[in-house]
Amino acid sequence: MSRRDALVRVIDALHAEIDALKSNDMAALEHATREKLAGIEAVGAANDDDPALAGELRVLAEEAHRLNESCRIYVNLMAANVRRRLHALTGNDLPSYRPGVAAAYAG
Repeated sequence: MSRRDALVRVIDALHAEIDALKSNDMAALEHATREKLAGIEAVGAANDDDPALAGELRVLAEEAHRLNESCRIYVNLMAANVRRRLHALTGNDLPSYRPGVAAAYAG
């Protein structure tokens, strides 16, 4: 697989990840994530360094990076919403992580 084709595969998988996150479809998310990781492996394994494609490859890589950042932001927003819901349900105002708490249970 060429580096260009692998990047297109990563971009397609990132679009699928975003769609799966928006619809809360965990099976689709797992599939899209596997496809993304396989595409990333293919990008790394490709050895077709055609200077004529350098500009196109940079644009594709930037698009993949932008989409990956969108996924990261979406996941962080979902985590913040879960944290808020848990707080509303429990009334517990503890931070989500407190150093030292784990050590209390380690004994």
